[in-house]
Amino acid sequence: MSLERIYTQADKRCALVDLVKQVQNGDCVAIGGGLSWREPMAAIRELIRQDIKGLKLVGSAHGIDVDLLCGAGVVAVSAESYVGFEQDFGMAINYRRACEAGLVKVEDNCCYTLVQQLRAAISGLPFMPIRSVQGTDFMHLHPEFKTMTCPFTGDQLVLVPALKPDIAILHAHYADQHGNLHIEGPPVADILFAKASAKVIVTVEEIVPHEELAQKGVTIPYFYVTSISEVPYGAHPTSCYPHYAYDREHTAHYYRAAKHSADGFRENYLNPFVYDCKDNDAYIDAIGGKAKLARLEQWDAGLEQWMKLYE
Repeated sequence: MSLERIYTQADKRCALVDLVKQVQNGDCVAIGGGLSWREPMAAIRELIRQDIKGLKLVGSAHGIDVDLLCGAGVVAVSAESYVGFEQDFGMAINYRRACEAGLVKVEDNCCYTLVQQLRAAISGLPFMPIRSVQGTDFMHLHPEFKTMTCPFTGDQLVLVPALKPDIAILHAHYADQHGNLHIEGPPVADILFAKASAKVIVTVEEIVPHEELAQKGVTIPYFYVTSISEVPYGAHPTSCYPHYAYDREHTAHYYRAAKHSADGFRENYLNPFVYDCKDNDAYIDAIGGKAKLARLEQWDAGLEQWMKLYE
């Protein structure tokens, strides 16, 4: 780890608007969470309000976060392994529309390749060997991938270059003012993103005293983290268990808006839920306020009732 990447300021707290100002046009951005789980949606919406453009997004399996950024014209390159809404709604419409129109360049990738590229960066290596893409069209899609004969076994291996994002945007459950993070549940690729990226900015549900954070356990230590901002419900409409569930009702509205057209999406979603909301508090009011949040916080009906939502 480079000493230039150790962030030791005593207090890393800042407002969401200042947190996101650290993202620059054209940055390579790693987005934490995945699919409908703990994605940094408040920061995503602020990125759009700040009119950041030309981003290259890297990640594994993502959904509304990448789709929303594509729908707002923020993305130039997508190097994700999957973008979609799974069995619930299907394909990511804004993402597909932008890619088919040539507005977003697709650099298709797979999850394990991404992991190895991040590990190379973390280890200070120029590349990492893999086996998984041999015999696939990934070798044609990525001319930068090279092959070599292993000097120990004689096996053919694929070498993938190190991936060093300019900035990672994460959402965590808790942090202390120093930037130590606690994530409950699967961290997805967040730990790898934090270690490999030049900067790491984080929204959190709650900033707590250091002693309380230490008792919960540190998932990502402070020296990887550049800045933090306390944004309750900052992952909405994705889930942040055990704090709140995935908001399927809101996601369904989003999907209907995206299906119309690019202009229809702007009128029915971007304007009311992004541009017309000066901050996350205004966004919470727009989605239904405390009544909506109470329902998401108190989901305890079990799997059978949950599955009825998909009928």
